[in-house]
Amino acid sequence: MTSVLYDAPGPRAKRRNVILSVVFIAALALVLWWVYRTMDDKGQLDWALWKPFTESQAWTTYLLPGLVNTLKAAALAMIIALPLGAVLGIARLSDHRWVRVPAGIVVEFFRAIPVLMLMLFANEIYVRSTDIPSDDRPLYAVVTGLVLYNASVLAEIVRAGIVSLPKGQAEAGYAIGLRKSQTMKSILLPQAVTAMLPAIVSQLVVIVKDTALGGALLNFTELLNSRGTLAANYANVVPSFIVVAVIYIVLNFILTSFASWLEKRLRRSKRGTGAVLGAEDVDDLNAAEVGGTFGTGADK
Repeated sequence: MTSVLYDAPGPRAKRRNVILSVVFIAALALVLWWVYRTMDDKGQLDWALWKPFTESQAWTTYLLPGLVNTLKAAALAMIIALPLGAVLGIARLSDHRWVRVPAGIVVEFFRAIPVLMLMLFANEIYVRSTDIPSDDRPLYAVVTGLVLYNASVLAEIVRAGIVSLPKGQAEAGYAIGLRKSQTMKSILLPQAVTAMLPAIVSQLVVIVKDTALGGALLNFTELLNSRGTLAANYANVVPSFIVVAVIYIVLNFILTSFASWLEKRLRRSKRGTGAVLGAEDVDDLNAAEVGGTFGTGADK
């Protein structure tokens, strides 16, 4: 059985696929075995190094507070960057030059600067120009840097998503008398959101991971920074890196899984119901149509 985009493999292709799968699994097993043997030879699998992660103190004192700060910084950055990026992306499509040009300058400027530099710059501003407490200052600096950079990237994602739609969509809106703002809100954005969602989710994953930059240079007690303190107390550097990496993987997997569910839901909501009408349903519809026709004639 074949489709437009895919030809069903024949006997030779099936054998080749099986052989490649077996070779890949064997190579993966060898790599995992090499990693296991290397860690075992270096003493990294000793129970004394992993035991702290089975006790509550390592989690309540180090990992969980760091995880909370990571989630707090990421959530604040997402909440601010998403609408700001949408506004900047739409502004770049404005017919008014005085709106389009400044928005483009802001987007290109902050998109070109490394996010770590934005965090450091924001921290210096907060140190010299505000009365923010020193304990809260790293959080403010991390969120500011993440918002400025990721809002600019999200603005380009929004702009590209809207531009990628067929021109006939906007022309249809104008043809029925909608203004540009109404066409954007009612026709273009709802369709573009589904197309933009994978790229937006990828950028949200970047936000979660980039919170670690604040811990590296601003002493922001996020997850990775807390791991360093834990490893210093328990002398388990490699196991702590592995545990924190697993936590990041779980966080991003939850985020991408939710986004996949949301994308499927949005696509289903934009399709027709696809319901198959039976003979009785068709008869009811015809009867209603005939009755409506006669009723109209009688009113005349």
